[in-house]
Amino acid sequence: MTQTDSKTTGGFEASAPQSVPVFVAALSEPLIAVGCFLAVTLLHGEPVGRAAMVLCILLLVLMFPGTNRYYEQRLNAAVDIASAWGVVLAILALCGYATDSVKFFEPMVLVWWALLTPLVQFGSVLAGQAVMRRHAQQPDTRRPALVIGAGPLGAKVAQALHQRRSFGSDFVGYLEDRQPQRCDPGAVEHIVGRFDEAADCIRRLRVRDVYITLPLSSQPRIVRLLASLHDSAVSIYFVPDVFGVSVIQGRMLNMDGVPVVSLLESPFVGINGLVKRLSDLMIAALLLVLLSPLMLLIAAGVKLGSPGPAIFRQRRNGLDGEEIVVYKFRSMRVQENGAQVRQATRDDPRVTPFGAFLRRTSLDELPQFINVLQGRMSIVGPRPHAVAHNEQYRPIIRSYMVRHKVRPGITGWAQVNGHRGETDVIEKMEARVAYDIEYLRNWSLGLDLRIIARTVKLVLLDRNAF
Repeated sequence: MTQTDSKTTGGFEASAPQSVPVFVAALSEPLIAVGCFLAVTLLHGEPVGRAAMVLCILLLVLMFPGTNRYYEQRLNAAVDIASAWGVVLAILALCGYATDSVKFFEPMVLVWWALLTPLVQFGSVLAGQAVMRRHAQQPDTRRPALVIGAGPLGAKVAQALHQRRSFGSDFVGYLEDRQPQRCDPGAVEHIVGRFDEAADCIRRLRVRDVYITLPLSSQPRIVRLLASLHDSAVSIYFVPDVFGVSVIQGRMLNMDGVPVVSLLESPFVGINGLVKRLSDLMIAALLLVLLSPLMLLIAAGVKLGSPGPAIFRQRRNGLDGEEIVVYKFRSMRVQENGAQVRQATRDDPRVTPFGAFLRRTSLDELPQFINVLQGRMSIVGPRPHAVAHNEQYRPIIRSYMVRHKVRPGITGWAQVNGHRGETDVIEKMEARVAYDIEYLRNWSLGLDLRIIARTVKLVLLDRNAF
């Protein structure tokens, strides 16, 4: 339930042959969870009624799309499965408590289902990996691969092929015309020929996949290479040199027959956008219902602690950079919302005693669940900064505004990796932006659930917040 296999060059979806189709990865874990629930229910002699069907639908919504874990290391797969499943169970438990629907299920069914599902999911990963490796060991399924271009990009492709060796890829060498000093140092000893020897090398080395890693400035040479390669039966992949570009959700599109390469796109298009919005609405509505008594108490505490409104409204930049209004419980004696907004610091005199408690526990952020229902924010995403801070940082931090390709979040990948609070030096903001872009590049519903789980742990245990 984290990310499908897209370990790629510059953020592009993998173009190499996949042993496991993407749709299998998208459906396997949700269907296993549903299948285990139905199996345990029937084995206990319980009927599959309306409540059970609603639970199955919720599972599919929460867990789709699934994750292609068949290429992960076993320990990583086990940890990811356990953490993602724990978050799913927590959300379902909150739904059951809020709607008083737990009574419709036999307790032992739920217990056995909760224990059995991650074990079956992990078992399916082990079985899938074993089948893939066994299949890859067959001589007729190996895919010898030739890389054209021994520069830094070609070296990265070769390294990726080495990592996928157990799944059928065999790197056989490079073709290169340039002098050794102009090639990647580690690639020189693996050069097996020149460009004009491509057809001969393909026959001699029984190559099945060819990766062209030449720059677009070499277009005439690429055209000649393609002409010579069309006389063979190899699969040809062109790897664009985009390492100088911050690629977000890079993929190939077909626009009425015209091939278009996406370099920077929101991850929330199509079904992903629907899944993201539905999960936001479900979680935000549920938490607002459960936390409304606590929020009323906090509002009263803010009003009694210092003069001023309970809710602080601040202008921030949201989706596509549009200005939005974000809600927080007021934690300071001032309400800065103009061209100059000073960040909070440790022992900041502007912070009220009750506000210090709210900031330390992150309870001041609770009204932002209302922003989520309004469509201004998401549960998980890059944290929104004050408009004044955006204007300060956007000219000096590369790709700063890329983080506004999606709705800002109450919590984010940067925050659960230690980048929360004051950004008193430019390096801290650069690190935060780097994590935000990494989140956009690797988004999945499973990653959102992991971030939510880590946020809960952080709120309970973090003693460095202020």
